[in-house]
Amino acid sequence: MNYGLNLETAVFLGGITHLGILSAGAVMTKVLNWKTELTKLNDLSRHIIWTHGGYVWLTILTFGLVSVFFPEHLVSNHPLGIAISGFIAIFWGIRLFIQFFGFDAKPHLSNYWLKLGFHGLTLAFAYFTLVYGGAVWNGWLNS
Repeated sequence: MNYGLNLETAVFLGGITHLGILSAGAVMTKVLNWKTELTKLNDLSRHIIWTHGGYVWLTILTFGLVSVFFPEHLVSNHPLGIAISGFIAIFWGIRLFIQFFGFDAKPHLSNYWLKLGFHGLTLAFAYFTLVYGGAVWNGWLNS
């Protein structure tokens, strides 16, 4: 009997995690005081930041919904499943790299919960990169 976590279940759990981390965006805007800080920018720059943030939020929501409702397709050998899993793995792999080398969040991690949340996000980014990368590998091996 196999009690291990199979790839389809790992993708499904990745979907749940995607949906769970959406709240981090709202917390981030409060921690970084966007309401005040973004008023220092011109209207176009402020609009671009909010638009990009909205598109990132929508992308993460889509990753979550596709993973929850269609995990079997993301781990399949179908070219579209491989492509979508590959995009998700690359998206989060780049974000993980940025997490370590792109910016210093330490000045904003002012309490235990913010530190815990930041490190939890780092683990989620690594999980996404590995699981969806594994789905790509699985799809290639079974092609």
